[in-house]
Parts: sequence; C-alpha cells; structure tokens
Amino acid sequence: MNWKFRQKDKVETPDDQPKKKKSKAREWTDAIIFAVVAATIIRVFFIEAYTIPTGSMERSLLIGDFLFVSKMNYGARVPMTPVAFPFAHHTMPITGTKAYWDGVQWKYRRLPGLSDIKRNDVVVFNYPQGDTVALEQQDVDYYQMVRSAGWRQINSQYTIVSRPVDKRENYIKRCIGIAGDTISMKAGLVTINGKPEQLKNTGQITYEVTFKTTDFNPDVFQNMGFNVSDEIISTETPNVYRFIGTAPMMAEVRKLDFVQSVRELTAQANDREPDIFPFDPNRNWNVDNFGPIIIPKTGWTVKLDSATMPLYERAIRIYEGNKLEKSGKGWLINGKPADSYTFKMNYYWMMGDNRHRSADSRYWGFVPEDHIVGKALFIWMSYDTNGSFFHKIRWNRLFRGIH
Repeated sequence: MNWKFRQKDKVETPDDQPKKKKSKAREWTDAIIFAVVAATIIRVFFIEAYTIPTGSMERSLLIGDFLFVSKMNYGARVPMTPVAFPFAHHTMPITGTKAYWDGVQWKYRRLPGLSDIKRNDVVVFNYPQGDTVALEQQDVDYYQMVRSAGWRQINSQYTIVSRPVDKRENYIKRCIGIAGDTISMKAGLVTINGKPEQLKNTGQITYEVTFKTTDFNPDVFQNMGFNVSDEIISTETPNVYRFIGTAPMMAEVRKLDFVQSVRELTAQANDREPDIFPFDPNRNWNVDNFGPIIIPKTGWTVKLDSATMPLYERAIRIYEGNKLEKSGKGWLINGKPADSYTFKMNYYWMMGDNRHRSADSRYWGFVPEDHIVGKALFIWMSYDTNGSFFHKIRWNRLFRGIH
C-alpha cells in the first residue's frame, strides 16, 4: 500500500515577517544608552579616572596628573546615593544644581576586595567633614569657618547644604595609620606604634636656607627640580630663603659653595594651632607635634571621658550615626547612660606627602571606612599648564605606577 503524505499548509507567524529596520536615531540612542550603562558600571565597581588639583601630594603626585583609581583593591562600595546623574559627582557642570537625589539612601555595603588598606597606600576617599558645605565657599571647610566666625554669621551669610557620604568631595592622601594603630608626631617626625617613620624620598617639608651672598643664579635651583616661583620664598633677611623640597633635593642644595646652612623648619612643641584636630584648647598640638592618638577599629571599646571625647565624639555621633548628649558628668548614647563606646567601623589616618601644604587628618581627624573610594594605581596622563608649548605633557610621568 502506498502512503501519500500531504504537507500541511504553512501558517505565517509574526516571527516570520520581515523585521522593521531601526532608524539611525534609534540606533544612536541604543548605542548611547549602552555606553552610559557600561561606563557607569566600570567606574562604580572597577576603575575610575581622577585628576590632581592641588599640590598636597607633591612630589609623589603633581598638579595635572591624571590617575586611574581601582575600586576593586579594597572592594567596590555599593552606591549609597543610587539616583544620580551619570558622570557627575555632586554638582551639574552647567546649571550648578545638585547632580543627585538623596530621597533614596542605601546603607553602607562593600563588595569583597583584593586586599585591606595598608600603611603608605595612596588612597582616594570622600572628605570626612564634607557633610556640610557653604555653597558660595565650597573650597573652605565649613567647620573651620564656623570656628572662626561663629555658626550664626556663617549660616546667615551663606547657603548651607548637607551631602551624603558618597557625594562629598574626593581627596587623595597617603594612609599613614590604619585601624588600631597609635600615631603621634614630634618635630615633624611621625611615629606609628612607637616606631619612627621617616618621610619618604618623594615627601617634602619646609627648610630655611641661608646663603653666603645675595648674588646667585636661581636657575641653579630650577635645574634641581624646584619651582622657583612657588617653592623658594624670600624672607625679611636678604640672604635667607624658605625652600619647599624633599630631603634628597635639599642634600644637593647643601653641597653648593654659596650656601651657608640648611635647616628644617618645624613648629615648636606646645605652640598650639586652633585648627588642628581635635580643636581642644587643653591640647597644645600643631601641624608638626601631636598625639598620641589611637585610631579606632571595629570592636575597639573606648572609655568616654573628658580626655577621649574631643577625639572620638564626631566619629561616634556623625560617622556612626548615634545620638550623643552630655548628661551631668556623664554621657547619653541614644538616650541611654554610657561610660564607654564600641566602634562599628575601621578608621584611618591620612596625610599628604607635601607636609606643610596639605589639609589632611591633622586638620579633620579620622577617615571612616565607608568614606574609602579606592586605591590609586598609576598615572595615565600628566599635563603641566605652566610648561612651554612642547613641554605641556610630562612624558616621563606617563603610565608611572603610584607607590
């Protein structure tokens, strides 16, 4: 018997119909959206570019250096303010308005990292005292303004805003002390856990140089690497100058036959500076002499008294979000009497390599772990605005690692 199969009639489905080609506008829109999403993921969780705007890290990092900063080394921080305009930090570039919406705030979380922060790492972090800002004077610390002129005058004269942790200004410094360390400084020399830590060869301080004559050629110092207009400063004495330089640079200065003497210039012990952390009139601390200070770590318990509260009050109240009140001779934390406090986060002590031209932990204290952004890896571009036409780019700094 012969079997004859009849092919079923083919039914046309929507998938069989020719697809409508996307317009050029639609293609460009899709491509832009994809690029923005991909770039945002990369800069939030992997790597981000930053630039150096000030000289606080000279000579390690120069003004005009462009860096790549790794978010993975210490673990990428999950965005705490998730609703924000792409590629803008806290302010829109043209309108000057907020570039984020703080109506949604996520608590601090961090993905697993490759390593912990180590001493002498160069770290990018959010400015701890950037929680409050005077919009008309954003380059000046709000709390310093209040200490100088008073709360009422500053708040009536300026527009005051608050910013969430991840929308505060980005700073870059060297991590001098990690959680649990005891740090102090005497005559410009840092001591960590009882061990003196000499300034690295790329770090610089102020020196007083006395010349045998007033007749010398400043080009000599230009060739040594000094910025003559900024790092060699005249004094009231004609043959005495102040130099900003590194120890190796100053060693070369000492060898010059027309130099009489070179000495380090550091603040005198017990010569109190009011803007030095913790702003305590009972401590005669200054930029070159302070401490000892124990840097808080997770699980460390501190006794609360008149000696410790100036050091740790801001960390307990602001960084760890507790309600802290004075009650008679004691303290209330979240409404309950307390004579001690156990920290929930690790903290760090950051300082600039350009020791006498750096606003760092000496002026605002500890950096909490939730403010840490990432580790500086290498310089991918370096641009000198003061260089001549053919020397704008510092070719010898391109793709240089940061140590």
